[in-house]
Amino acid sequence: MSLFCCPLCRAPLERNGASLRCPGGHSFDFAKEGYIHLLPPNRKHSALPGDDREMVRARRDFLSKGYYQPLLHTLCREMPARLEPEPVLLDAGCGEGYYTAGVHQALSAAGRNPRTAGTDISKFALRWAAKREPAAEFAVASSYRLPLGDGTADALLNCFSPLALEEFRRVLKPGGWFFYVVPGPRHLWALKEILYDSPYPNEEKETPYEGFAYRAIVPADGRILLETPADIENLFRMTPYFWKTPQAGGERLRALPSLETEISFRIHIFQKEN
Repeated sequence: MSLFCCPLCRAPLERNGASLRCPGGHSFDFAKEGYIHLLPPNRKHSALPGDDREMVRARRDFLSKGYYQPLLHTLCREMPARLEPEPVLLDAGCGEGYYTAGVHQALSAAGRNPRTAGTDISKFALRWAAKREPAAEFAVASSYRLPLGDGTADALLNCFSPLALEEFRRVLKPGGWFFYVVPGPRHLWALKEILYDSPYPNEEKETPYEGFAYRAIVPADGRILLETPADIENLFRMTPYFWKTPQAGGERLRALPSLETEISFRIHIFQKEN
């Protein structure tokens, strides 16, 4: 039985050859890369929603070089410490699966027996995610209408993705864990100094959410040296700054042979109230 449910009728989905099928007869075919498409056409806002091929390639190439390992290592320490022996994990907005795969493997290494699922609205991202962690299930789906049943997940991870709190509460079990990753105050500060005349730090705050109890805010900080213009460009493309930076800022950045910058993350850890 799949962790996913039918996006049309919410019934369970079961593997049937190269498809998932529900008792009501709705059927969904796996792509050749191994992910499943569970975003109905009438809920798509464009022909190809989510990150495009170039954005996904940039993020895959950047993350694969380990630049954000401080965040991954912190997640791989904090999540297994809180989860039961056979946890169900959902990575909502999983992108190309860097964190999904890393946490899944950390849970297995810690003696857990995880069942892991990832969702994203970009099929280009999921092509890589399914290759990165074949043991997990991946589906094209919106975080605002997750194809999981009520109370399915023991843990939900959200890294720089839409905050669909109502759905997150719905799919988490009572007592389930919600790991919400946001940038720290001086994340990519040197990059911002190149792009903008007057950069400002990200706001750091503790925001309570209905139905969740705060358990911790865990930092993950470091410094990285981008040694090639290609790495700098990949980082730029995977940030929101790529879309809203004045042309002059982008030109200054592309003239650099290398870039050293701070990286800073905050993992807000919540537990769903009973």
